[in-house]
Amino acid sequence: MAAENCSDGGQDPNPCYLQKFRLYETRSNFYMVGRDKSGTLCRILKIDRLDPSELTVLEDSTTYPEIECYDLLRRIHEGNRSTGGLKFVTACYGIIGFVKFLGPHYMLLITKRRKIGAICGHTIYAISKTQMITIGNSPVQSNMAYSKNEKRYKKLLCSVDLTKGFFFSYSYNVMHSLQRNLCKNETGLLNYETMFVWNEFLTRGIRNNLKNTLWTVALVYGFFKQVELSVSGRDVKLTLIARRSRHYAGTRYLKRGVNEKGRVANDVETEQIVFEDVPEGCPTQISSVVQNRGSIPLFWSQETSRLNLKPDIILSKKDPTYEATKLHFENLARRYGNPIIILNLIKRCEKKPRETILRSEFANAIRHINKSLTKENRLRFLHWDINRHSRKATNVLELLGRVADYALNLTGIFYCQVTPNCRPEGLLDLTCVLQNDEHFAQIPCDKSDGGEKLDIDVGSDNQSSTEIVKPPMFQTGVLRTNCIDCLDRTNVAQYAYGLMALGRQLHAMGFTESQTIDQSSPLAEDLMGVYEKMGDTLALQYGGSAAHNKIFCQRRGQWQAATQSQELFRTLQRYYSNAYMDAEKQSAINLFLGHFQPQQGKPALWELDSDQHYSVGRHGPNLLNEDAGYIECPNC
Repeated sequence: MAAENCSDGGQDPNPCYLQKFRLYETRSNFYMVGRDKSGTLCRILKIDRLDPSELTVLEDSTTYPEIECYDLLRRIHEGNRSTGGLKFVTACYGIIGFVKFLGPHYMLLITKRRKIGAICGHTIYAISKTQMITIGNSPVQSNMAYSKNEKRYKKLLCSVDLTKGFFFSYSYNVMHSLQRNLCKNETGLLNYETMFVWNEFLTRGIRNNLKNTLWTVALVYGFFKQVELSVSGRDVKLTLIARRSRHYAGTRYLKRGVNEKGRVANDVETEQIVFEDVPEGCPTQISSVVQNRGSIPLFWSQETSRLNLKPDIILSKKDPTYEATKLHFENLARRYGNPIIILNLIKRCEKKPRETILRSEFANAIRHINKSLTKENRLRFLHWDINRHSRKATNVLELLGRVADYALNLTGIFYCQVTPNCRPEGLLDLTCVLQNDEHFAQIPCDKSDGGEKLDIDVGSDNQSSTEIVKPPMFQTGVLRTNCIDCLDRTNVAQYAYGLMALGRQLHAMGFTESQTIDQSSPLAEDLMGVYEKMGDTLALQYGGSAAHNKIFCQRRGQWQAATQSQELFRTLQRYYSNAYMDAEKQSAINLFLGHFQPQQGKPALWELDSDQHYSVGRHGPNLLNEDAGYIECPNC
């Protein structure tokens, strides 16, 4: 949940956050009491339980001291004594959202959380436990709540395991990169519209009603891991974040390639943040670098097969001018700036053409798009068959490191120094960045703003300081990596990029003299372990098994027979998941994201064919239109 302004005017310098909540009920209403971090100030939300058709949520604009809040609750209890009074339901840590199937509305709550890290004093949480609360209290709604289809929809939604891979923060916009947070300082409602907030649909009703985000948390899906490293005797924290896009989201064989709006399957932004682990109140240095992975942006598919471990790749010719591919790269340029460097890791030659079909078409698409771009904005396209090089016993990681070095020379990294007064409370912004003695400094804006300039007031007092002030550095452009699934081979390449970037990050902080890190060093081993965990997590989410980590195992000198046994098990696990589990998993994702909304008198979700068939244009007309229950999301 982003910061929420406490006044109706401009940005409040002391944004308030509600972090702990208690839910109460009467026969006709739910009352939620939200408390700030200190627990001394309270706000109250009322949710109507008697209107079966609409979600009616009213917010008391008053901020109460704790004593006054309890007095108000006592009076509500007394006023409802004849119908049972006010009863405590549960404590919670935020609203995930509201959902309606065929019967009543339901409210999803976080009832247990756990801390998984912190960025500049802003705590990041994962979910440990959730609860679904039925809102409606009318007899008609109660009967509908126990119908067969209603139960099945509830079970399907609950199959999305929010305790795995989802994370949030009350005070830090974890859906954005560090550089974007420092440059834009976005708050509230706008943050939920971004591609990395997975409960955008579930929170849409309450956000539109209240015009704030005080009561909800913005959930990001992917991976978050923070570890402590020791570099030259100094303590450093490394954070690896993977943000999975909610657009065109789904499972391996049911979401491939690109859709008409330029959204690709398995689109993941990876951010590597490094900062000095210093005592609270001391200035700190912080650096981040962002890279991207995503399915090959063409119209292609593979049929799920229970007989074939490697189904044929089917390339559609529905987009001869590559408009969807062009839209995809235009979106990347808006998000990250130029240049866009594409690292394509798929096979160069095969006995039976599969991957090579896409390799050739992808190259044609890039050539076509580049014809309309200026020289400086052209896409940089690199083919590198990682399988071929790994069979030759060459040092794959070393060669990938050269590619990473090339990309980093073009894009740079983000680095700045942050003053202590902005770390504990409030969102980070560029007023926190230490600069030289100039009253105003012109620096590049956020990478998604196409290189505009921002005037930042950094103060003009002539206070003496012994602190060495380094100018900030900014990343402009991004490396986009893909293989076929964007899982196994891609993760190896992303590690090689992360290792090369880490060398530059530590050098910018003054911790190392060299910009490169030896691949055999303990630091490289530690980083490999974090990337391996990320790769396993992302592979389970999209592919149904942990990642194939043969190159990492070889690097560690792991026994070859053990590696082969592990690879075989993961291949079979992925095959079983794709063939037998993915259809239901895809349906659950569609329900959670609001791509399918159940309606009385319309076919149920499980009665419809996969939406993948329509997107690749192989099975005739659109079977999953609005009449069937699928809703066209303007942002998807």
